Amino acid sequence: MKTNRSIPRCSVIPELGYPDVSEAAAWLCDVFGFTVRLRIANHRIQLNVGDCAVVLTEAAGDVTGHSVMVRVEDAHAHHRRAVEHGAHIVREPADHPYGERQYTAQDHVGRCWKFSESIADVAPEEWGGESGAL
Repeated sequence: MKTNRSIPRCSVIPELGYPDVSEAAAWLCDVFGFTVRLRIANHRIQLNVGDCAVVLTEAAGDVTGHSVMVRVEDAHAHHRRAVEHGAHIVREPADHPYGERQYTAQDHVGRCWKFSESIADVAPEEWGGESGAL
């Protein structure tokens, strides 16, 4: 792929609708530690999320029908930050047999964000999954 400074380098970039993208960006940056990559007027903001990105767009109506999973280095530390900044925690951090420690929080409009820390390298067949093409 060609490099273009106007779009994140990620192969997959979620676009999430919010009634007020500036308010959403401020909240997500403050609570989850994301940073603004690019702002396009008052209707579109790209956020850095680790080595990936998410794009916030203007949307009206119910915006809670989607969720996003974000990999983090330390789920417990990330959870503490979210709690300290007022995030509503839906599921506390828990370790899972597929090698991930995860927790889920809702943002200020009710959309769920799942944060996942890899704690072990586990073959899918070890916990009842099935490997596909990697």
